Amino acid sequence: MTKGRPTRRICLALDLVDDAELIADYERWHRPGEAPVEIVRSIHEAGIANMEIYRAGNRLFMIIDAEAEYSDEAKAKADAANPHVQKWIALMQRFQQPIPAAGPDGTWMAMDCIYRLTDHLDFHAIAR
Repeated sequence: MTKGRPTRRICLALDLVDDAELIADYERWHRPGEAPVEIVRSIHEAGIANMEIYRAGNRLFMIIDAEAEYSDEAKAKADAANPHVQKWIALMQRFQQPIPAAGPDGTWMAMDCIYRLTDHLDFHAIAR
């Protein structure tokens, strides 16, 4: 896949099990060098230019900057066929629980953007 500039931002939310030891272990798995290279490669090759995860208590927020070629469906299909990703998903499930709004089968839940400064700058004709 040709790597270009990010064109789309995707924001997701998820809760961790509210247990200090599990949260510390989850954070350890996300330090550079701890996530298997196959996972990092699968994210990058799907057209994700950058991914960040933030934590507030046991709530996680993921911010994905994706390229124009990125497809949620293609990523899901590739993940389903990748044994390394399936192993990673199984490992991460012990730490994660859906946010209440996600329903019983949810994991990472997409968030709606309700404010974007650049939209307001454009609306008010304020130079960027």
